[in-house]
Amino acid sequence: MLKLGPANRGVTLIELAVTLTIVGLLLVAAGPSVVAWIHNTQVRNTATSIQAGLMRARNEALRRNQLIRFSLVSLTDTVVMDNTCALSDTGVSWVVSVNNPTSLCAAAPSETTDPMIVETQAGGVGGRNVVVAARLADDSAAANTVTFNGFGRVTDAAPIGFINVSNNVTGGDYRRLRVVIGSSGAVRMCDRDVSTASDTRACP
Repeated sequence: MLKLGPANRGVTLIELAVTLTIVGLLLVAAGPSVVAWIHNTQVRNTATSIQAGLMRARNEALRRNQLIRFSLVSLTDTVVMDNTCALSDTGVSWVVSVNNPTSLCAAAPSETTDPMIVETQAGGVGGRNVVVAARLADDSAAANTVTFNGFGRVTDAAPIGFINVSNNVTGGDYRRLRVVIGSSGAVRMCDRDVSTASDTRACP
């Protein structure tokens, strides 16, 4: 008859229950932090995407020595770039093109076919809870487009001066970022919750 020693003994029901309880408590404790991390990552990804789009527009203007515009657009489905697009100061999606991309966002990149798209990005891919608000530099009104010339400078009469990126889920632990476009065409990202002026993350 086989006799089990201490090394062969199985897990008791009490030990299993205690282990599951501890794991459950750890998950409950870590849950809010994980959720906040996910939402903050979505905000960061969207802000980074917008910053990359603006830099692409400026670099393309310099390369071509031609006016190139960056436009924020709204879509019926924020994860699908199609021809439902319309210029919007709250659009999370963007288009880099020569001409106005309204209702033409699904067009392939081209240097000859209107609107002469350079690149597009459907913003909903980075997270559907992200909200965007584009404003003039003096914050007096909304804006949806900024155009760069062959020197990389902003040329519009009323261009986007900054774009706020945040999360529409309530909570005080979510990041609030901003992408700023200077009149010289320089593009930078900053954190709206950093108040120390000497901190490089602070917004102007």
